[in-house]
Amino acid sequence: MAVSEEEIAHALDLFADLGSLSTRKMFGGLAIYHQGTIFALLMSDGRTLIKGQGDLQARFDAMGLVRWTYQRPGKSPTAMPYWELPDSALDYAEEAVALARQALDHL
Repeated sequence: MAVSEEEIAHALDLFADLGSLSTRKMFGGLAIYHQGTIFALLMSDGRTLIKGQGDLQARFDAMGLVRWTYQRPGKSPTAMPYWELPDSALDYAEEAVALARQALDHL
């Protein structure tokens, strides 16, 4: 299932304080960019994920954020460098933007 216009609008509202946002639809979801750099994903199942690189990965794990993993049939699970935004960040743009700034600082 593809992301809805309502879901896209919500994600863009969450990160609006970053400015210079752009998007690209991919794999039924949406990549979110700041000044040409991808920092978040909106998944087709409605989850919003934030990118974590370097030492930010351990910080996101310590915060209890859930890392995105997937598994193809007959293969081992693959962990991607994206973590689900906590519910509180989905409700409060300030928290979502703070996490996005951390992600962008580590890219």
